[in-house]
Amino acid sequence: MATMPKIGRRDDAGFAETETMKAKDRSRVLLVDDYPDAREMYTEYLEFSGFDVVEAADGMEAVQRAVDEAPDIILMDLSLPVMDGWEATRRLKADERTAGIPVVAFTGHALAGISDDARKAGCEAFVTKPCLPEDLVKEIRKVLDHSSNRAPKRRRRNGKFA
Repeated sequence: MATMPKIGRRDDAGFAETETMKAKDRSRVLLVDDYPDAREMYTEYLEFSGFDVVEAADGMEAVQRAVDEAPDIILMDLSLPVMDGWEATRRLKADERTAGIPVVAFTGHALAGISDDARKAGCEAFVTKPCLPEDLVKEIRKVLDHSSNRAPKRRRRNGKFA
């Protein structure tokens, strides 16, 4: 008798994800935040929602992790130690290896003009935190859909993009 695949969770469209689905089929998110509790909470929800998550605690680490891990999208806090998110985003956009990775400003800054400044620094979108995790997932998917329509899909080879 054939065995049924084990069901893990259902995606937003209601399709079951099996345990045999490979991580290479999942979008990789680089989550940059200096608060460990925030990283943990959002990482768990993003993984539950079908993303692979790589974490960084400061801007310098974010730049290095982006080069090493080739994420599909970066969630960037703007107020970070060592190197702030503004400078990290500018460096990512200036580097040909990471320039095409969409960056979402993910910050507690809600002052007028901050979202415009974030876009000038290179962010494709702006999300004010705290936010509901499901709203963050919607924004990530929206940005990923938009970026995949603008550029050819990058292929991952051995965890890196070709």
